[in-house]
Amino acid sequence: MKQIRTCAVLAVAVGVVLGFAGPGGASAAGGEGIAWGACEGSGLDPRQQCATVGVPMDYSDPDSPEIRIAVSRIPAQKPSARRGSLVLIPGGPGGDSLADPSGKGQKLPRKVREMYDLVGFAPRGMAPSTAVDCRLDPADLGVTKLLPWPGPDDSVAENMATARRTATACARNGGELIRHISTANEARDLDRVRAALGDEKISAWGVSYGTYVGAVYSQLFPHRTDRIVLDSNNDPDHTRVTRNWLASFEVGVEDNFPEFARWASRPGNPHRLARTPAEVRSGFLRLAARLDRRPLPWPGANPPRLDGNTLRQTMLSSLYDPDDYPALAETVRAARKGTVPPAPEAPPEPVLQNVTAVGAGTICNDVDWPDSAAAYQKAVDRSRTAYPLTAGMPRGPMVCAAWPYTPKEPAVRITDRGPSTILLVQNRRDVATPLAGARKLRRALGDRAVMVTVNSTGHDAYLANGNACGDRTVSRFLATGERPGSDLYCD
Repeated sequence: MKQIRTCAVLAVAVGVVLGFAGPGGASAAGGEGIAWGACEGSGLDPRQQCATVGVPMDYSDPDSPEIRIAVSRIPAQKPSARRGSLVLIPGGPGGDSLADPSGKGQKLPRKVREMYDLVGFAPRGMAPSTAVDCRLDPADLGVTKLLPWPGPDDSVAENMATARRTATACARNGGELIRHISTANEARDLDRVRAALGDEKISAWGVSYGTYVGAVYSQLFPHRTDRIVLDSNNDPDHTRVTRNWLASFEVGVEDNFPEFARWASRPGNPHRLARTPAEVRSGFLRLAARLDRRPLPWPGANPPRLDGNTLRQTMLSSLYDPDDYPALAETVRAARKGTVPPAPEAPPEPVLQNVTAVGAGTICNDVDWPDSAAAYQKAVDRSRTAYPLTAGMPRGPMVCAAWPYTPKEPAVRITDRGPSTILLVQNRRDVATPLAGARKLRRALGDRAVMVTVNSTGHDAYLANGNACGDRTVSRFLATGERPGSDLYCD
């Protein structure tokens, strides 16, 4: 959802890869259709159990081969109070929530943990579920390759070449499964998991891209929803989907950079960059332009240079969480001196390959993208002028510009039809899922939802970068079903 920094930046945030130790052990209440066993991986709660659930690769084909979805859970701490399962829907596309019952799930209030089995899963294509891999050249896994940062001359020609290489590799190496990775199929898989858990309905906490998964699930299976929390929300426009999410970085950066600039100009801040916020902004833009012309070698990084786009990408990633502001400031300070900080640690290459393949499959199979380099160039030129901090990237061509397949079905349109079981929570300043997009999801859901807007900065609101008012409101809903009578602003 730190999650998807669209398709690729998510890869940087994927930390724990949780393996499945194999089925075994007795089934437990609330999971009669699943054979739970031990989990592999370090740092997990000893109560966490793991298993797999079989689902069709192709839901439209009765004879489709079966693939496996890895799931995990920590049972409700008070069986007599158990309400059902709370599924932790990961961000992405390209994230998983297998470790979340042991991780962020333990931040939930005790009353919530007593009521719900906390359930995580790895979406189709994500290891240790049946996995896909495009086997890309390692150079194409670089952070400024995976997002379409234009060249120093503003050209999208290199982006189009990268898209062609990536799409060709995915078609050659991704097998049949990569054609069946989509948000709608993830939602269908989730309903198969619900059935295997033995629950008539499920509750869910979806974050970032997971809010779209949760909204699509609520649209396809409205009467299977209990209490649905959608945290850090995307524009659900079914004609554009990820194209809109990428474009929203223009607004997201403009919403959030002023917070960084105020912090970086504050007297007494050891990471101070300038005397005023305006000087922080102008200095950043000058430095990025200088690095476009004269990149600095950056041994150990991918790409192995600190150029203008690498600095811009560092800025974008750092705006997800105010705790990351010092890292951005120190990169700026080093580059001003003609030096570089230590190269950022990247996940293992197999993880990056897997995350990238799932991300590409999802965003390209959800909706068709244009293939005209001229159209992208025109949009990038306009964006670069209007939003200089993002330099046109949000309007550039991703892998889908060269994707050889057409979507197998239209993207799901989110509507107001269905039970009123949804609570949206949204930070006012969120670089990845700006408030403007969340408001569009709120309008699409109509009376099915209530939205809590939190006067806070950063991606992920509930129990993360939000505030006490927002956290209390969401916790009360999960524990009691009580929502505000109307949309709420938490100052």
